[in-house]
Amino acid sequence: MAWEIFNIVGIAAFAISGAIVAMEEGYDFFGIYVLGLVTAFGGGIVRNLLIGVPIDSLWEEESLFLIALAAITITMLAPIFWMDHWKKWGSFFDAIGLAAFSIQRALYAVGMGHPLVAVIVAAVLTGIGGGVIRDVLAGRKPLVFRGEVYAVWAIVNGLAIGLEIVTQSWGLYLLFAVVILFRMISVVYQWRFPTGLFGAKG
Repeated sequence: MAWEIFNIVGIAAFAISGAIVAMEEGYDFFGIYVLGLVTAFGGGIVRNLLIGVPIDSLWEEESLFLIALAAITITMLAPIFWMDHWKKWGSFFDAIGLAAFSIQRALYAVGMGHPLVAVIVAAVLTGIGGGVIRDVLAGRKPLVFRGEVYAVWAIVNGLAIGLEIVTQSWGLYLLFAVVILFRMISVVYQWRFPTGLFGAKG
């Protein structure tokens, strides 16, 4: 049940995040739907390619597509006051997607009997993949490459689940909430990794 819930939450959150970025960039309604769907499913596609899962398995997830489409539509029709807070809401839903997907795929990797490294890689790729593809398509430098404390939260989830520090459902939900909280704290207080260490300017 927890696995399914995190999958649904991640799909909806990243679909909303992609739609918000598309609206920020002035995309038309078609572009908003495309970027929302790519963000929602992009990380999973990258992960599937690496672990050998057929790409066409994505088309078997009709209910998830409907959830993503509904989330994008609701975002487009949201009250006008959202316009003044797109950046803030975008970061919030991105944090939800990051937390949900990294937990969900870490659980999947553990269930498949993969080693700790594979669990962490699955958590990171799925957690950040959709956001990276979203930012590239929107002509932005991906968050994970800007020095932001971003992928580290997916690593935390991978470690907590891979090392079986968190195993119960209530613990997973608590981990989910904690990761969102710290991700948003890192956004508000602009936590950054050092940049410019190799001659490039930060």
